[in-house]
Amino acid sequence: MDYRWTLKKNDDESIIQNLVKQLKVPRSLAKVLAARDLKSMEEAEKFFSPAFEDLHNPFILKDMQKAVDKILKAIENREQIWIHGDYDVDGTASASLMCLFLREIGATVDYYIPDRFDDGYGLSKKSINLALAKNAKILITVDVGITSYESLRYAKENNIETIICDHHEPGNELPEAYAILDPLVPGCKYPFKPLAACGVAFKFIQGISQHLGKPEMAYEYLDFVAIASAADMVPLVGENRVMVHFGLKQLNANPRPGIKGLIYCTGLKQGQITASNIVYAVAPLINAAGRLGDARRSVEMMLQNDEFAAFRIAQQLEDENRKRRLFDQQTFEESIPIADKFIAQQDRRSLVIHGDDWHAGVIGIVASRLVDKYHLPSVLLTTIDGIAKGSARSISDFDIHTALKECEHLLIEFGGHKHAAGLSLKIDNIPAFRDAFDKIAHNFISREMLVPEIQIDTELQFNELSPTFLRTLGNFAPYGFVNNKPIFFSRGVKSVNGIKIVGNNSIRFRAIQNHFVIDAIGQNLAHKLNSCQGGKSFSIVYNIETHNFNGQKAPQLAIKDIRPDDEVVL
Repeated sequence: MDYRWTLKKNDDESIIQNLVKQLKVPRSLAKVLAARDLKSMEEAEKFFSPAFEDLHNPFILKDMQKAVDKILKAIENREQIWIHGDYDVDGTASASLMCLFLREIGATVDYYIPDRFDDGYGLSKKSINLALAKNAKILITVDVGITSYESLRYAKENNIETIICDHHEPGNELPEAYAILDPLVPGCKYPFKPLAACGVAFKFIQGISQHLGKPEMAYEYLDFVAIASAADMVPLVGENRVMVHFGLKQLNANPRPGIKGLIYCTGLKQGQITASNIVYAVAPLINAAGRLGDARRSVEMMLQNDEFAAFRIAQQLEDENRKRRLFDQQTFEESIPIADKFIAQQDRRSLVIHGDDWHAGVIGIVASRLVDKYHLPSVLLTTIDGIAKGSARSISDFDIHTALKECEHLLIEFGGHKHAAGLSLKIDNIPAFRDAFDKIAHNFISREMLVPEIQIDTELQFNELSPTFLRTLGNFAPYGFVNNKPIFFSRGVKSVNGIKIVGNNSIRFRAIQNHFVIDAIGQNLAHKLNSCQGGKSFSIVYNIETHNFNGQKAPQLAIKDIRPDDEVVL
């Protein structure tokens, strides 16, 4: 796939000079800070040194005081509390956090995680009936609820008072609930909007902890927030960065038994766990529970006091994740010819693909893979009980939730975010939806946007890669959505002693620029071989990572793209 190279704007010399002088950082990294809109010493220091003091007051969230008072009253009255979560990482981590914290302060709590296939997404009457059977008086929804109008009315009719902890976009009206904790609701003045659901749940327990005069109690649950925030791809900036920073510290220093067993199963090394490890190793196992079976097992695992019991559950989930990958690959391979046919028929700016027999547990994953392959907003649908249900995934700068909202008249239900959403519709409506959705995509997606973009933080000379540079670069972590690893650009690069093809389609070589030599690897870049061999000089865009060589750690360039020097215009 070809890429657009775009250099971020960081050309205000006075800002860069001030950052270099005040922070004692290399000039190139000062430019990276400026490109990320961290333009003052105070902003940069907060970025490099997250602190609990940087967390916002939870009582700025609309309805927080009501929610805290209601829960503490319920505990005082020994009322049963019912937690309703969701079957993904964010939903199960949120439910686990709420259960453990409320039990710690003396509450009687039980929980329900819906079945992806039998219950579908959102709060269900089935869950409410189970709550009624337990004589529950309080219902807390986590990661769902903001659009569960009918179910919430049913709860109210049955004298259950509901507190919603959600982070999804509200509909045109708010549901009937005692309290709604969602930074996106109209009139909420909370200054940081893009929290994960687990982030909202954390703000709730932070509010309770502050009310009890024990604010430090809530901090012990940031491990759940780190897992959920990394997995749900919320921006790892601002308050999310603070919570994930301390959550990762806890995961690495002293993981709770239910998560320690999971870490053992992934093969990760305690003390070296990153946000990226969560996305690619931890989250798939947690998600596997709900993709191929009962998602309550994920919560059961995270609630364990015995790390070996948690490990045994994680082993089951690992086995199911292997099966999931087979379904994933089969569905992806079957969807490609359908996508190719649609693209060949006309100028498509989106993909809407339906298969009757595709496994519902992998629809979201395959939609993401279609976006990676075609760089088009993609909706993948399967048939469940005569209804088309599926997932939507987007490219950057295209708000897929807003696009679905404009197609609302063709849908039974939908919900989600700018980049990811779920939906259901009648099968007969698929052709009309495909056309309407593509028309919206044509209105908002330019031809330039169809070419994926690599945003470059700054140009770099190899001889700048000093120990001070590498130490400072490490302070940009934790990396994730929005706060990606810095991408550098270097021109006038040559390869030393040729280039090796490794694996199926990757290249490895020693890169040299101005007499400075460093190892480099380009995943899936074998097709760029002609641009970088035969003594030619070329330009590269890359991350800097650390790799182990003969037991020694050394920097390495992870190349994203290669281009002849004379073809580069920035």
